Formats: sequence, C-alpha cells, structure tokens
Amino acid sequence: MAEPLYRYSELLAAGLSREQVRTLTELSRLHRVSRSVYAPSADQAGRLPAIFRRLPATAVVGFHTGAQLHGFGDVRSPDVHVIVPAGEKVPRIQGVITHEAVLPVRDPVRLAGVPCAPAVRCAVDLARSLHRMEVIPLLDLCLRVGACQPEELQVEVARHDRLRGVCQARELVPRADPRAECRQESQLRLVLIDGGLPPPEPQIWVPDNNGIPLYRLDLGYRQHRVGVEYDGSSHLDRARLQRDRSRMNWLAANGWQMRHFTDLDLYRRPTHIIKTLIPLLNP
Repeated sequence: MAEPLYRYSELLAAGLSREQVRTLTELSRLHRVSRSVYAPSADQAGRLPAIFRRLPATAVVGFHTGAQLHGFGDVRSPDVHVIVPAGEKVPRIQGVITHEAVLPVRDPVRLAGVPCAPAVRCAVDLARSLHRMEVIPLLDLCLRVGACQPEELQVEVARHDRLRGVCQARELVPRADPRAECRQESQLRLVLIDGGLPPPEPQIWVPDNNGIPLYRLDLGYRQHRVGVEYDGSSHLDRARLQRDRSRMNWLAANGWQMRHFTDLDLYRRPTHIIKTLIPLLNP
C-alpha cells in the first residue's frame, strides 16, 4: 500500500496548528518529503509519490533511483533521479536531479507508486554516465538479479547510438557477467582485462580427485591453473583465516598457483596486479 501523503494545507484543515506540524516534524513523526508535502515515512520510496505530484506527467524515475527500484542499485545516490523529455519545464526541487533526454523512454513500468524507466534503460544510462570501474559491477548485478538479459542490453545500447558515453557502454555491456558475486570481484576482472590479460572466468569450481567440486575461486584461468582472488576485511577473521590456509595448501599441492589482492592493489596500484600475473600466464 502506498504511503499516505498530506499537503500542508490538509494538515491545517484537519485541525493541526502550524506549531504542531513543526513539532511533529522535529519528533520525526512527520517528514517533509517535498515543499508543502508531508508523509509519516522518510524513506525514498515514500518520497517518490510526493515528488511526482510536482513533476510533469512526462517524468519517469531513472538512472540511480531506477536501478535501485529494479534491484541492482550498486551505485547509490542520496538524490532522486528522474528523466524528462528535452526542453520540458521542471520545477526545481531539493534532492531531485533531472535528466533531460532526447531519447524517449519506452514502456515505463510502475514501481513504488510512480512511473519508472525499464531496467535495461536505467542500466545503459548509467553505463554511459558512470566511471567504468563503477559500471561493470552494476551491469554484473543487473544480470545476476535477472533485471534484464544480455541481449536486451545490446539492443538498448544500439538505441543510444551517438549519445554521450555510448562508446563506454558499447564496450562494457558485452563484458557483463552474472556469475560475479561482489563489486570488487567485478572490478578486479575489469582491471585484468584493461591490463591486456585474457578475460578471467568468474567463480571457478576446482574438483577433487573424484571430480567432485571442492573449492571455488573468485576468478581464474583453468588452462594455466592460476587463481585470482580479492581479499577483503572478512578474510581477517581467525576462523576464516584457518579455512583459507587449508584451502590454499590443498590448491598449491594440486598444481594451482593462487594470487591474492587487496583494496590497496585494486584501487591504488592496478599495474602491480598485472605485473604479478603476466609471468604466470606467459611462462
């Protein structure tokens, strides 16, 4: 059920004084979601219907906000992002970013009580506008949650031909892979590709001597028996460290060469990653 919304005049007509409205707002029992519009909830979904009361009928949710509603909001924004046709007059609303688009939004869907651009449109708009290291995790997640299919992304990219950023989207959309399980894994995969290495395979299962899958690697190259993994803060846990040591010993004994990288490598010295792996892939 949609969150109830109240105009300021409606609150006064219901018998509340201006001081009471102010007090309820300070106590967070009412939230000012837009100019002269209040709601009991302060979350973004509750804000959207209030915001759309002030927008033209042609407006739809898109970009970061649309991706979040579709379930692949890997890159969040505190603002509400809406798309309107180029030249449309839109009132200035605090916390709302308006994107004027020359490309019409086809077949909007209704989510959280407001019209929203289809998932594939949100994905490609963000693929054109975000930094490439932010794009690939978002595209991976889009496919992973089933928001759209690879062929749908390809068709949508073609619709954006000659628009700003389409070259980046055209390059990265074919790189998207639903097997990636976290943003750092997706970004590490892109670093390897950008460094001139072959695209690694995500989530490789390594079987035991009986052919039963035993260990899973973040990324790897089966032919070379080389595994590549991102070590985040979870690997500092003592129990996790003990399991990792047993796992690493088994993999090493069975011919796998493992290389582990951290956020320092990923974000500050990606060339170190490439230099570490080249000798293993080109002996």
